[in-house]
Amino acid sequence: MCSNYIYVIGAMSGTSIDGLDLSLVKFDKNIHSNYKIINTYTYDYSNIWISKLKNSIHCDKKELRKLDVEYGNYIGDKINTFIKECGNIKIDIISSHGHTVHHKPNQGITYQIGNGKSILEKTKCNVVCNFRIQDVKLGGQGAPLVPIGDLNLFSDYKYCLNIGGFCNISIKKDKTINAFDISPANTVLNYYSNKLGYDYDINGNLSKKGNINYKLLSKLNRMAFYKISGPKSLGIEYVNEKVIPLIKSYSINNYDILMTYIEHISYQIKKSIKEKKDDKILITGGGVYNKTLVQKIEDKVECKIIIPKKDIIEHKESLIFAYLGFLKYYNKINCLSNVTGARKDHSSGFVYKF
Repeated sequence: MCSNYIYVIGAMSGTSIDGLDLSLVKFDKNIHSNYKIINTYTYDYSNIWISKLKNSIHCDKKELRKLDVEYGNYIGDKINTFIKECGNIKIDIISSHGHTVHHKPNQGITYQIGNGKSILEKTKCNVVCNFRIQDVKLGGQGAPLVPIGDLNLFSDYKYCLNIGGFCNISIKKDKTINAFDISPANTVLNYYSNKLGYDYDINGNLSKKGNINYKLLSKLNRMAFYKISGPKSLGIEYVNEKVIPLIKSYSINNYDILMTYIEHISYQIKKSIKEKKDDKILITGGGVYNKTLVQKIEDKVECKIIIPKKDIIEHKESLIFAYLGFLKYYNKINCLSNVTGARKDHSSGFVYKF
């Protein structure tokens, strides 16, 4: 690492469980916000891995330890393949988010699988991982983690909205940033798309066939989570224990559920934005491809919506995790207490040096 640049691979697996996102990024050691994306790729999960990750929430401790190592080996293998595709560039750091199994920060619990030591042994590279644990120990939510990347790498946008398994937002004011999870998103939309025989709501075509059920919409919008102010985050447990049971208490068809839930997401986004007409909002994540959802958002907000190029739509989070790992490796602040609720800003993550 003697040059002025450092090459980092960011690895991200989200709650949508659609694949492992990888980004190879070159950072300037002296001006940390200077970066160039060299390559990106998503390795789709096989049906076996989709099943393993979906069911991981039900594993006991012994099973989780085994899956942690197995998934770490999987990540390492995919990264080795990715490095070859990138022309065998010398990689300085691998920064892996892993896959979240449990996230209950108010109980002091957050757990991601994807064993860092296993990744190191496979790739022979320095590894940074386990970004959320320290923040939770410091009294924080362990999320969201991307705001420091939004602040420093995407400074042109007042709002950075990501619509993945969950919908989250970063809001900049002067040189500070606020961020939080808005609502579940694709975790719910994909669940009901699956019931119609699809992996997801392609182009919003399924939801477009439905009608809004205003009684369900009202109940969704009055859920307790939306009354919480300050740092707040969501996990799959919230979807399984709160959202799905509420929806199931209504006897309505799946098309109507999808349209109602899209209306719910767009309403909660609007509530989170206090925009001016000249403000810009960057929207990324798989939800960008749901035209019905994006149209609903456009109908509700006044600021200028920016849909970036595909690399940023699909790999912004793996890019930012590369940035988080880069900062952690050099012991720089990568986690903001005003965002997570932790007792102090800190440099979060575990480092395994090769």
